[in-house]
Amino acid sequence: MELDLKDYLRIIQKRIWLILCIVVFACVSTGVISYFFIQPVYSASTKLIVNKSNERVGIDQIDINSINTNLRLIDTYKEIIKTPAIMDVVVRDFPQFALTAEELIEKVKVSSVNNTQVMTLQVQDRSYDKAVQMVNAVSKVFQKEISTIMKVDNVSLLNEAKPMAHPVPVKPNPMLNIAISFVVSLMAALGLAFLLEYLDDTIKSEADVEAYLGLPTLSLISKMKEEDLAVQKSTRQNQQVGESKHATIN
Repeated sequence: MELDLKDYLRIIQKRIWLILCIVVFACVSTGVISYFFIQPVYSASTKLIVNKSNERVGIDQIDINSINTNLRLIDTYKEIIKTPAIMDVVVRDFPQFALTAEELIEKVKVSSVNNTQVMTLQVQDRSYDKAVQMVNAVSKVFQKEISTIMKVDNVSLLNEAKPMAHPVPVKPNPMLNIAISFVVSLMAALGLAFLLEYLDDTIKSEADVEAYLGLPTLSLISKMKEEDLAVQKSTRQNQQVGESKHATIN
């Protein structure tokens, strides 16, 4: 049976309370979990620039070939940072982190903007102060060790991560989680409403009789509630009393 827009609206209106309950429950649950049960995660970052240290200051400092070389080196440096050659030194020099080299590698994210000589190191942790210490440590160790590994001295630290009095966590994002929960729960609730309507093969109205059987409706037997029966019984009793009084007077 094909449904038109009015049928879809009728199904939604018929099961609107089911849809609302599912959506409200999902959004409230997501909000409670996001605000009170998921531990916040903080992010700290530093920036490094790849540039020859022996370049002369002045107009002749701009060398396209040198810049292109440095840009290509960035991809190499991004891989070197996340190796035991760097992380083992960090773990050795900073035992207070209580992390292995593999665990530290998982925490460090390295990125760069296309056609720039700047690299960004980012570390996420449940403690913002610890994230600051780790990303600064990795940056400084890399700046020191790369001169030995690559026999070059062309990495400079642009800025360190600094402690903050009131850091803002990067995860979780409660409002985003609630928005996603709203969309997903609404789709699921609508799907459930249409599924229940599809599985419901009972005949409830004259339109259903005509649609399923192709026959006209001759009569209807309405469903009565107990209170309606009580009202009718009381009315009949009053009518009988009135009729008996009228017969007695006659």
